[in-house]
Amino acid sequence: MRLGILIGLCWCLFHFTPASASPETVLDQLHQAAADANYEGYFNTFAENGVFIGTDASEVWTVDAFKDYARPIFAAGKGWVYHPTKRHVYYSETGEVAWFDELLNSESYGQSRGTGVLEKQNGEWKIVQYHLTFPIPNPIAKKLTDEIKAFQQQQSQ
Repeated sequence: MRLGILIGLCWCLFHFTPASASPETVLDQLHQAAADANYEGYFNTFAENGVFIGTDASEVWTVDAFKDYARPIFAAGKGWVYHPTKRHVYYSETGEVAWFDELLNSESYGQSRGTGVLEKQNGEWKIVQYHLTFPIPNPIAKKLTDEIKAFQQQQSQ
């Protein structure tokens, strides 16, 4: 009887103990590594099959493609600095998937938004998708989207 209880407790501890780092911690590590131009630290937060979606419509990168883009930037000791100011994290019923939205502030761009998905892989949270956007205030959305349409039309000529 005691052995059964002990096995049951061990099973619960194994299955319900959080991974070494929470999704929030992984996202903080991502931003810190980018600010430090820490290539290995930055890409260790991503899953091998991860995707980074940038602010430009053409920027949908696999992790390998994003590594190629970031390698020379980080090697030059440069990175990008985004400070999270507000974050929401939500979990699947199984606790194996988390999705988030976060407001970020940067000196170069002001406010931006990161959204994405993390998945628990081998007991560690990994980013499987990160999407960086610029939130557009509703009162100026029409003006900005008209500018984007005009730019896209000019590019297609």
